[in-house]
Formats: sequence, C-alpha cells, structure tokens
Amino acid sequence: QVQLVESGGGLVQPGGSLRLSCAASGFTFSDYRMYWVRQIPGARIEWIAGIYYDGGRANYDDSVKGRFTISRDNANNMLYLQMDSLKPEDSGRYYCARDPRGDIRGQGTQVTVSS
Repeated sequence: QVQLVESGGGLVQPGGSLRLSCAASGFTFSDYRMYWVRQIPGARIEWIAGIYYDGGRANYDDSVKGRFTISRDNANNMLYLQMDSLKPEDSGRYYCARDPRGDIRGQGTQVTVSS
C-alpha cells in the first residue's frame, strides 16, 4: 500500500524559508519520479516541482523556479522541498506525489506565508 507522509509545514514570514519532507513507503521509491504539488484554497492542485529517479535532474514551475529546490534520498525513501524567499502567494497545502497531477499523494502539510 502506497504511503506518503509529509511534514515540515508551518507559518513563516515573507522572505523566510521552510523545508518540507515526505516519507514514502509501500513501493520501490527509486523506481519513480517524484513530485511536489500544492493546492491553494479554491483552486486546483498544481504541479510545482519534479525530480528524476536518481535525483540527477529536476524541473520546476516558473512560479517557484530559483526559490524552491526538490531533492530526494533514495536510501531512506525520502523526498524534500527546500523553499526559500517565500511569498504570501506560496501559501497552500503541499503534497508529495507519485504523479505530476497529484492523484497519488499524501495528506499534505500546510504552508502559510504571512506577516
């Protein structure tokens, strides 16, 4: 059974940083590209970052490029998202996902960027 458990969200001031973590289990983690997606209230889930199987290549949505960094640790089945220079519009629920649409995702972790 696929399990994805996110952590690390919280309240942060604009310009601040957070690091999200995702613990994966129930599947062979290194066989899958992995993704972070987010949902802002009233909007659809949107893809924001993806990483290849071995972590050697990553892609980002333009809205987070240069500020967010996705990484993974295949030895420990962990996915990460380092978020820097956070903006109020980054607020939302962040999910670790096994597909770019977020159909297979965890329960999410809330990120609120506010002064």
